[in-house]
Parts: sequence; structure tokens; C-alpha cells
Amino acid sequence: ISVKCGCSKGFCGSCTVLLDGHAVLSCIIPVSAVRDSEVETLEHFSKRPLYDVIISAFNKAGIKMCEYCSSGKILAAYDLINTYKYPTRQQIYEMVRHFNCPCTETDELITGIISVSKYYSKIREKKNEK
Repeated sequence: ISVKCGCSKGFCGSCTVLLDGHAVLSCIIPVSAVRDSEVETLEHFSKRPLYDVIISAFNKAGIKMCEYCSSGKILAAYDLINTYKYPTRQQIYEMVRHFNCPCTETDELITGIISVSKYYSKIREKKNEK
């Protein structure tokens, strides 16, 4: 349900899935490229504890979820905080610059993903203290 056919050109983010743990735009990935790979949709990802962390941080940052582009926003945030502990604005911009959903401006989304990384870092620090 979360994977939508939006632009079919890799510009909207509504078709985002995790391919071997990295956010990709499924509309531009050839089927042959996913052979022997793990593909995960937002429905499966939503069962992970990190999903709730991302949603909480997005809510605190005022990021709206219209359901059209939710998979792009959430899975991009996941990929970025897994790739970089504290992603820079430029790194985030490179990941989300093509997401053209009217529900969230690019700058708001970047700020939201920065909030996710800070929020998740605090959780990791608390776990390490125990």
C-alpha cells in the first residue's frame, strides 16, 4: 500500500523502498537489479522500533504525513541516520531533493531529518549508559 506509482521518473519519492537496507526509488530500479536482494516496504519497516522514533521526531518537528510520500520521507530518514550518525543538510538534501510532495517543503523535511538524527542519538546514548 505504501509504494505508490507517482511520477515513474524518480522525482516524487512515493515509490521508495529499502533495497538491502538503503532507500531507493523503486520506479527507476530495474527488476534485474533486485535479484537476490532484500526489498522492504514501509509496511514491514513500520514494525521496527526505529519507525516509532522517526515518527515521533517528525511529529515534534511538525512534519506532516500525507500518506502519498510517507515511505520516501521515513525510509530516507532511516537510510540517512544509518549511513551517517549526524547527516549534514547537504547530505540530506541530496537524498530528498527530488521529493516533490506539496505536504512538506524541502527545508522542513531536512530540518525534520536532522531532528530524527538528534532524537535517535539521544536514545542510543541512553541505551549505552545502561
